[in-house]
Amino acid sequence: MTRTVALLAAIAFLGGCGGEDSPTSTEATAQLQPKAFASAAQAAVNQDLATLRQVTASFHNFAAATAAGWAAQITPCMESPEGGMGFHYGNVGLIDGTARVDQPELLLYEPESNGQLRLVAVEYIIPYTFHSRDAAPPVLFGQEFQQVDAFQLWGLHAWVWKNNPSGTFAAWNPLVNCANATATSRMSH
Repeated sequence: MTRTVALLAAIAFLGGCGGEDSPTSTEATAQLQPKAFASAAQAAVNQDLATLRQVTASFHNFAAATAAGWAAQITPCMESPEGGMGFHYGNVGLIDGTARVDQPELLLYEPESNGQLRLVAVEYIIPYTFHSRDAAPPVLFGQEFQQVDAFQLWGLHAWVWKNNPSGTFAAWNPLVNCANATATSRMSH
């Protein structure tokens, strides 16, 4: 007990020896809050991405994805000068104007040389009919959705199954291509 009291007294004494340049407790707390908030926000995003990976892991098997409702081919294999996206397969029952981490509306597949499709990403979409183009963008994972006028919707990609050097939430992935697809669409998204 005596040792603890002496230690606390020494800490208090040293805390007071910093001179006038030392921040007050309130100033120090204010300086730490943005970093703590950013760290907590990133932890929440990482947890949401882990949830997304967990709920989509079985969809590496394309037959499992179609059986679970992602059966509607929404686009041919898409690529642009910025990279590719692959094929978009949708679960039309989820296109309801909401965006939930564990229910992406679209699954993105890259065609492989063996004829199989490889799950590379998901896309969350909200059509303008549910959320006006003139409104503030929807937000998920702390990211604002992007306007996709070609399809009259808001969209947000999450590259959770293939690394994207352009960023986890970038629209195009320079590592994805449609070289093995028979039907492609070149555009900007």
